[in-house]
Amino acid sequence: MTATLVANGIAGGHAHRTLFDGLDLTVAPGDVVGVVGVNGAGKSTLLRILAGELQPQAGEIHLAPGDAFVGWLPQEHERIAGETVAEYIARRTGCARATAEMDAAALALGDPNPPAGGADPNDVYAAALDRWLASGAADLEERLPAVLAELGLDTAESAGAATAVSGSTLMTSLSGGQAARVGLAALLLSRFDIVLLDEPTNDLDLDGLERLERFVGGLRGGVVLVSHDREFLARCVTQVLEIDLAQHSNRVFGGGYESYLEERAIARQHRRDDYDEFARKKADLVARARTQREWSSQGTRNAMRKAPDNDKIKRRASMESSEKQAQKVRQMESRIRRLEEVEEPRKEWQLEFTIGSAPRSSAVVATLNEARVTQGDFVLGPVSVQLNAADRVGITGPNGAGKSTLLRMLLGRRAPDSGSAALGASVAIGEIDQARSLFADELPLAEAFERQNPDMPSAEVRTLLAKFGLKADHVLRPGAELSPGERTRAGMALLQARGVNVLVLDEPTNHLDLAAIEQLEQALDSYEGALLLVTHDRRMLENVRLDRHWHVEAGRLIET
Repeated sequence: MTATLVANGIAGGHAHRTLFDGLDLTVAPGDVVGVVGVNGAGKSTLLRILAGELQPQAGEIHLAPGDAFVGWLPQEHERIAGETVAEYIARRTGCARATAEMDAAALALGDPNPPAGGADPNDVYAAALDRWLASGAADLEERLPAVLAELGLDTAESAGAATAVSGSTLMTSLSGGQAARVGLAALLLSRFDIVLLDEPTNDLDLDGLERLERFVGGLRGGVVLVSHDREFLARCVTQVLEIDLAQHSNRVFGGGYESYLEERAIARQHRRDDYDEFARKKADLVARARTQREWSSQGTRNAMRKAPDNDKIKRRASMESSEKQAQKVRQMESRIRRLEEVEEPRKEWQLEFTIGSAPRSSAVVATLNEARVTQGDFVLGPVSVQLNAADRVGITGPNGAGKSTLLRMLLGRRAPDSGSAALGASVAIGEIDQARSLFADELPLAEAFERQNPDMPSAEVRTLLAKFGLKADHVLRPGAELSPGERTRAGMALLQARGVNVLVLDEPTNHLDLAAIEQLEQALDSYEGALLLVTHDRRMLENVRLDRHWHVEAGRLIET
């Protein structure tokens, strides 16, 4: 089924705070709309509104036809205790809800005493059956194994884990990489007429990204996606919706992502030029009015002081001249009032980020010699490698290939089962891990930060966090309640507060907005210590200065 979604005058936000309003958007078959904006601008809120999960503060959503199947895949892979992979995928694809609705309709169909005044049970059942068939629930169980196999989840070796993944595997038992692939499997198995994707590239490896791009490109229906992966946006979107929190505005840009960047730069320059021209004209008129007012006042005083009492003609002429000056002042003030007001573009909040430096470590930071780790059927190694004090290493590889295990061995957090590992002297490690686990517990953010920096006064902690966009309503909340992007910014603040000479970044661009990613890249350019950068962000790999590249796959490290 082809479907069109139309949003008219939508406003959305949290509680009494409105993040965006007057938002108009049409999503027709074949449209791929990329939604961009800073963290907290309301991008995820918009997707929830379009999905019908959240009521807008104002405006209306129209769907044609009305029974079109709209699918929303949230940002985080929620893992429910006791839920299997098959149950998770059924929930994510909407098949579970469609099945429950059909079962309820079938039950009502057999009720000998249906409630008076309700809809015809036959019509309700027919609609539920159509939706169940449209969702793909009828053959989901048969399609699932083939997709898991296609994504390499059906064998322990290709999944890079101790056990293979099947429909009966518990979601809570999966690694982060496996969960990302299962999330991708849910997307590939879905049969939505309109697809809403929130950060679908997070945690996907390069193979997963390519599959996702092919999937999005092959859809006949419309797509609205939120992403901060610049290369993914450049390859997939046909138009861009920018939610500008600073200007409290929103705008749809036609064309792809690169076209959006050019048009946005031009539009911003025009806004600045229009304001500068307005400010120049107003300042000129105000200055001229002030001068005319001074001349008028001075002429009146001179006429009254200097003119002799018997020279009435000369005195009258001076007074008339002063009145003319006053009239010119009034005319100038009238021109100022008639001048069309141009609002000054608001300065966007910008993350200003530097990485604190520690005294230089020993020349050799870490070494692995024939190191090997065994986890069930999966083996990493043997690995022999040396990390030096000024090395800048980019690390790539499929999900589950052993990258995180490699990092743990290098940093002395996991002893090899055979071979040896050694950590150098005076090593000060700073890290943003993939799970953002440092601030993921029940401690309030400010308290958790102070525990990591016991010598830093509380006032300075709050000031620093505020510079990273984490203000009063964030610092008292438990870290577990913060969004992944907010926890990432807290991790970046910690890197600035501490001195480090070995920096470990594991998928640092996940959950960060575009401006913050660019700031991180700039900070890395001036950082002089050892760097271990694990990322699948293709633009970041191009933009960050690296001198070594390690590729980890099937338990082997290859330096290229």
